[in-house]
Amino acid sequence: MSRRLTGWDDLRIDHVEEAFVGDASPSYEGQRYPVEVISHCVWLYFRFPLSFGEVEELTLRRGVIVSHGTVRRWCGKFGQQYVNTLRRRQPRPGDTWHLDEVFIKADGERKHPWRAVDQDGTVLDTLVRSRRDKVAARRLRTG
Repeated sequence: MSRRLTGWDDLRIDHVEEAFVGDASPSYEGQRYPVEVISHCVWLYFRFPLSFGEVEELTLRRGVIVSHGTVRRWCGKFGQQYVNTLRRRQPRPGDTWHLDEVFIKADGERKHPWRAVDQDGTVLDTLVRSRRDKVAARRLRTG
């Protein structure tokens, strides 16, 4: 018996099928919710900087009531394969990079954030210091 979830009908879950091409798909047996709901919640949590509560709110807007504790358990159980797949798909950093330095004021104090950026503009790493420390910034990408 297949049940239809209102609000999820227009959702195409391409990332679910693509996530496990060539890998063993995790077993969703014994779960109360359909595979599409579980996989979409796990994908949302690991793909975007969302909290468990924010994923809960997004699913609630689609008409599915899921607690943030349930999302947390799903991420613990099914998340590692999603993380591995997302890492494999990340663009590889370029072979040349440079340091960017910016001066900002945070809480009334002057801060010196450094960014390691490759030739494509991808931020590789960041470092924020209260004093201008070029030696520490150079160690940003080597250590």
